[in-house]
Amino acid sequence: MIRTAIVRGLLFGAVGLHLAVVGVLLMLHQRWIIIDTISLGQAVLVLLAIGAGVMAAPTNAPEAPPARLLFGLIAGAAASLPLAALMVAMDLVRLQAVFIALSHDLFEMLSFDLGDFLGVLALIGGGAVGGLAGAVLQHTPPGIRRAVIAGAAAVVVAGVFQELIQLMLQFEGLIGDIRDFFYTWEGLSPQGAAVVFAITAIVSQVRSAASRRNQAALTDQQRQRQRMIRALLCLAGLAVLPALAGSYIGQVLMLVGLFILMGMCLNLDVGLAGLLDLGFVAFFAVGAYATALLTADNPHALLHLSYWAAMPIAVLLSICMGVIFGIPVLGVRGDYLAVATMGLGEIVRVIVLSDFASPLLGGAQGLLQIPKPALGGFTLGSPVSLFYLTLVASGVAAFVAWRLENSRLGRAWMALRDDEDVAQALGINLIRSKLMAYGLGAAFAGLAGSIFAVMLGSVYPSSFQLLISINVLALIIVGGMGSLPGVALGSIALIGLPELLREFGEYRYLFYGAVLIIMMRLRPEGLWPSEARRRELHGSDESLALDAGSDLLPAQRT
Repeated sequence: MIRTAIVRGLLFGAVGLHLAVVGVLLMLHQRWIIIDTISLGQAVLVLLAIGAGVMAAPTNAPEAPPARLLFGLIAGAAASLPLAALMVAMDLVRLQAVFIALSHDLFEMLSFDLGDFLGVLALIGGGAVGGLAGAVLQHTPPGIRRAVIAGAAAVVVAGVFQELIQLMLQFEGLIGDIRDFFYTWEGLSPQGAAVVFAITAIVSQVRSAASRRNQAALTDQQRQRQRMIRALLCLAGLAVLPALAGSYIGQVLMLVGLFILMGMCLNLDVGLAGLLDLGFVAFFAVGAYATALLTADNPHALLHLSYWAAMPIAVLLSICMGVIFGIPVLGVRGDYLAVATMGLGEIVRVIVLSDFASPLLGGAQGLLQIPKPALGGFTLGSPVSLFYLTLVASGVAAFVAWRLENSRLGRAWMALRDDEDVAQALGINLIRSKLMAYGLGAAFAGLAGSIFAVMLGSVYPSSFQLLISINVLALIIVGGMGSLPGVALGSIALIGLPELLREFGEYRYLFYGAVLIIMMRLRPEGLWPSEARRRELHGSDESLALDAGSDLLPAQRT
């Protein structure tokens, strides 16, 4: 078991070594979580040591608890060995000529400014303490463990996003005093971090205890009602947030709203009907270009309508395009359908870029001077006002999608997803059902494209790449396939957070990929899955548990 602990610790250490060599660790070190106490880079080192301790001291191990704690300590020390070896190598050889990130600043970070020998000892000793903490955390009661994790996560969020939080608290009086208590101009203060940790841990513990008491006495309908109330409260919070936080948060949330609209489009096709469509970005482009051609103040414009008159036309054209795209692929299934629809999406992009269509669509130069929508005498020109337009559109689309899911058409789509042959044998019209899925999904995408056009004030072919389709597919998988709340949650997680972390440059995509991998390993059904999706992925686990229970004697069951 000691050998296993060492191997697991070295695996975590290899991750830390990679982050140091590619420059991520030093870049994270430049952002304080708690000012003059711990940086984001140092927090990553602590997290690696704790993770090694947790993995090396499982609760189902046959050894006694003191031995498991020893395994966690050994694993944490082993997780620091690769970085300690890197420090020694940096001291003996000038590695920065090969790896530019291996600078003197990185050496000072790893050594805690203690020099060569003491720095190595401090790094290994700190790793051992972190591994021991992970092992202790693994063996604490679940309620306490959840409270500690929630408190630590709240401190990290409060420290990393301190600029945005301080921007939201730019008021005089009581709010200003609260801001000054929690933050200095450089970041989160130690006393503020302690209060954030304590409040979050207490709230988490109280909420967990109350939830356990309530859930046992609630019916399924009451639980569903509670989930809806929580979703509405979150929606209300999102509605108020841009007005308090300013235009940048409004811009980010507007982008999230657009991807929610497109996620609902793909959720109808993939989550309900089982049609893996990777070309729906074409419908997004149709909505944007139709709005530009009908409203723009430039020579390419066909008409000069208001936005409210042009938007329904853009949605209708997107529906027609969805039906036209669906006809050639009616008999195609599975991965072949994904490739075919991807080809159709690329055809639209190539046509928009072609010289043949450039007199109408502007070619690579795009269409400019798209006016902002006006409502009465008020122009929706700011990101915050456009966010509310996106929020209303997302709410309407969510209501339509929710009603469709429980309708006769929605049940027909779910039958198609499960087995097309059986669905056809039951009397479901495959052609009509598939074309309805493509058309209604295209309507949501066209609406998103229409809002996108007025948001930018221009449209370009480069804005409609295949990557958009891939991002939307990723967000509905992470959020929960077939789940409307999951689409919103996945959009916030995969679109909103990377935008807020834009200051980390291209490294934010490294976090993006790591989160996707971890998500698919730990929770493949998604963050907020539908009941059907949860049963599909965990039905075998329940069957195994029932089979194991049936092998028990009657006396053992009682």
